[in-house]
Amino acid sequence: MASMAACLLMITTIFSILHLSFGLSSDYYSKTCPKGEEAVTDAVKKAVANDQTVPAALLRMHFHDCFIRGCDGSVLLKSNGNNTAEKDGPPNISLHAFYVIDKAKKAVESLCPGVVSCADILAIAARDVVVLSGGPTWEVPKGRKDGRISKASETIQLPSPTFNLSQLQQSFSQRGLSIEDLVALSGGHTLGFSHCSSFQNRIHNFDGSHDIDPSLNPSFASSLRSVCPMHNKVKNAGATMDSTSASFDNTYYKLLLQGKSLFSSDQALLAHPKTKGLVSKFASSQGAFSQAFVKSMIKMSSLTGGQEVRLDCKVVN
Repeated sequence: MASMAACLLMITTIFSILHLSFGLSSDYYSKTCPKGEEAVTDAVKKAVANDQTVPAALLRMHFHDCFIRGCDGSVLLKSNGNNTAEKDGPPNISLHAFYVIDKAKKAVESLCPGVVSCADILAIAARDVVVLSGGPTWEVPKGRKDGRISKASETIQLPSPTFNLSQLQQSFSQRGLSIEDLVALSGGHTLGFSHCSSFQNRIHNFDGSHDIDPSLNPSFASSLRSVCPMHNKVKNAGATMDSTSASFDNTYYKLLLQGKSLFSSDQALLAHPKTKGLVSKFASSQGAFSQAFVKSMIKMSSLTGGQEVRLDCKVVN
């Protein structure tokens, strides 16, 4: 009973912090900062041209921001003497490319001081990196405010790569996101790289009967074990999220159906006929995936919870 009460309290707390905001608008800054979005896009383009890891980094950063206190830029805040911020929480240690948001903010501030929130800049940048990676585009609803609270302890709310389907569904539904949103947003795993620690559980000591997760393609599992041995000592060892990890496409779903996904949470999408059906749909149609991803990204990024427009994304006003 105590654990159930704690769970209900957590759900209530999440809903009190997060809400789907219908006050957002694609033309929110049309009069107050008409060139602001263009300035963000320019900064992102320059960063991506110099560093191919930026797209995956910014897309993941936006997701991790929205899932804690809504899309309020709290993931951008730095820790101080009295508080360890979200960016220094265990699931966020590998987040990087914060400098891109800082540069974009500086460019926007030179045009329209104190007008455009860091949360909006991150949402625009997430859209831009998808486009720059060959994915779909969309009008980003704007008008988010920046949050003043950022706690590393709250990052335990982020979906884990070891989650099963029930845990994933609960995490997404607490934020007003559906099973369709879960499968579509998981497609973001088409970009980037994962360290061994996120999928080690599938390739060593999987359970009492298997050393390797039997759902993994044997040759794929062997390749993962070669780069991530049991006592791996290579700091940045790992694997790309899919075979076209610099391109935003539906390869992730195709490989998932072949037993070539990295995370337990990826494999979990095949555990139910509905989610498996969506995986198959997206694997067979790039267009269907793109359409669903855009819809779910707009829905997720409309979770709001901030109070101010920060002048510096790293610190509260």
